[in-house]
Amino acid sequence: MSLYSRIIGTGSYLPPRKLSNADLVAELAATGLETSDDWIVERTGIRARHFVADGVFSSDLAFEAAKNALQAANRKAQDVDLIIVATSTPDMVFPSTACILQNKLGANGGIAFDMQAVCTGFVYALSVADSMIKTGAAKCALVVGSEVFSRILDFKDRTTCVLFGDGAGAVVLEASDTPGILASDLHADGKHVGILCVPGHVSGGAVTGDPVLKMDGQAVFKLAVGVLEDAARAALIKAGKTEKDIDWMIPHQANIRIMQSTAKKLKLPTFTGGAPAGSDWYAGGRLAGTARNDTASRMQRTCDATTDSTSISVTH
Repeated sequence: MSLYSRIIGTGSYLPPRKLSNADLVAELAATGLETSDDWIVERTGIRARHFVADGVFSSDLAFEAAKNALQAANRKAQDVDLIIVATSTPDMVFPSTACILQNKLGANGGIAFDMQAVCTGFVYALSVADSMIKTGAAKCALVVGSEVFSRILDFKDRTTCVLFGDGAGAVVLEASDTPGILASDLHADGKHVGILCVPGHVSGGAVTGDPVLKMDGQAVFKLAVGVLEDAARAALIKAGKTEKDIDWMIPHQANIRIMQSTAKKLKLPTFTGGAPAGSDWYAGGRLAGTARNDTASRMQRTCDATTDSTSISVTH
């Protein structure tokens, strides 16, 4: 008998502090940086974002999202034998944020590790968990995307600091004899490493390099509009589906124009997606998970799409 994985519960968490574009514009103006609500909305569709308070870390956000996902799945933390946390902003260099989360949940003893694939992190983690369940290495997996991007933003750069926020999304996967995750299409292209990066690291007890986010927006846009469609079509072929079978596309992408372009190429109504114009947030590896939870009650067949490196999952 073939073994599959199915999503049985979803959860998300956003920190209480919500900044509208007007709020952020006022804060930036106080430092001498000019931008506007119109400028942000026209280029991204984003109208607000959430930032954590001092002393709150990725594992704290992940803990809240995980609790919500477990409750939705009607499972206890002790049922989980695999935890993967997709994050680019871990609590510490080590141990992994997944291990810290495991201890907070009281789910000690199972497999726990982090996945650092930035924007594609959640779908990479979902694909790994799917594979481990299919091979029998795990029976019940908790996959979490959690980021505190506000701590790596350059608030002197209006082209990046308006895009990102903090939050977490989680899903519970369980072994099943009925297909759930149908296919994944994962890619990376290291030659584009310089167009979106945080070129800093820890050395000798200090941070060296430049530990804030850098982005070549035009280069990211040009790359994303091509690879997002290509990966989506590849995943659909693997799943034996066509674009007509898609009810919801959840693009992991901050730019509404990239989302609309992809939807148009796939002949999807605009907007059949998890983060339409006026969305609140974008935060590294967790957006796909949070958007998945937000649309779960309406979703039947979904194409999760993330771009930076490229990864796609198609699920029932």
